[in-house]
Amino acid sequence: MAQFKPLFSIENQNLLTAVQPVGPLHDGPALPSGDWRRSGKPFLFHLLGRLGNAQIGPIYLGGLGVASLVFGTLAFNIIGFNMLASVDWSPLQLIRQLFWLALEPPPPSFGLSIPPLAQGGWWLVVGFLLTTSILLWWVRTYRRARQLGLGTHVAWAFAAAIWLYLVCGFFRPIMMGSWSEAVPFGIFPHLDWVSAISLRHGNLFYNPFHALSIVFLYGSVLLFAMHAATILAVGRYGGEREVEQIVDRGTASERAGLFWRWTMGFNASMESIHRWAWWFAVLCPLVGGIGILLTGPVVDNWYLWSQKHHVVPSYPQVYPVSIDPALLGAKP
Repeated sequence: MAQFKPLFSIENQNLLTAVQPVGPLHDGPALPSGDWRRSGKPFLFHLLGRLGNAQIGPIYLGGLGVASLVFGTLAFNIIGFNMLASVDWSPLQLIRQLFWLALEPPPPSFGLSIPPLAQGGWWLVVGFLLTTSILLWWVRTYRRARQLGLGTHVAWAFAAAIWLYLVCGFFRPIMMGSWSEAVPFGIFPHLDWVSAISLRHGNLFYNPFHALSIVFLYGSVLLFAMHAATILAVGRYGGEREVEQIVDRGTASERAGLFWRWTMGFNASMESIHRWAWWFAVLCPLVGGIGILLTGPVVDNWYLWSQKHHVVPSYPQVYPVSIDPALLGAKP
């Protein structure tokens, strides 16, 4: 008599890798002449194999990778030492207050000029080093993809995130005429900057590009969850071998498609779901960056903009108009 496992058993839910292939370790395809050698000797790590591929290494850094790490390490060290200096060089206080510490941009009085190091100059130095590191890593990502004969989808998705980073720390401050408009390098101070820009410019919730960014953010999470759950659900039929299912549809893709057609009347294909997820993820920082770039240089108050364009109703005047006493020359 057939024995059935409980419906909600770990084996049925397919949450961990059940079978780990163990064989000869390899470095990958041969690199063309002129490239650096790969670093590290590959080895197997069983626990990581429960979540992904058990083979660790080797890694290829190359000139671009090494340069990126050098610039990035310098940037993070400067941020760390500035934070340490702000707590009187106390390692204990650095650990206790780390989430509240930051390397702040120059004050508004300096505009777009280069201030002394102690008054925001270090922020400019770190901004240059970190941006250089990120751009070098992007070029490395692009070149690695081309070297392996892949499409450059990963590099352009990374570029969308770099766009938002540059808007917040470079493009918008230049359009506003002051480095003080940029984001500080810190955890909670960065969140405070988000709250402050929203309050100062009439609430970002009324910014249509911000709204679109949130749509694509939540949409990415939803698509990711739907796709991951579907592949895990048909894993017993070989659904995780998605390339095979794309070029030669088997019972896994047929069952997955049938489930979603029964559930919501429409289903993506084994290939198109990845295209959907890529576009949703890329459009999230793209339209978000547009929204931030327009905030201040183009639209000063998003709530008033929404009233003007009939997005929100104009509330009736309930109380009489009051005048700020400071404008009348009154003394406290």
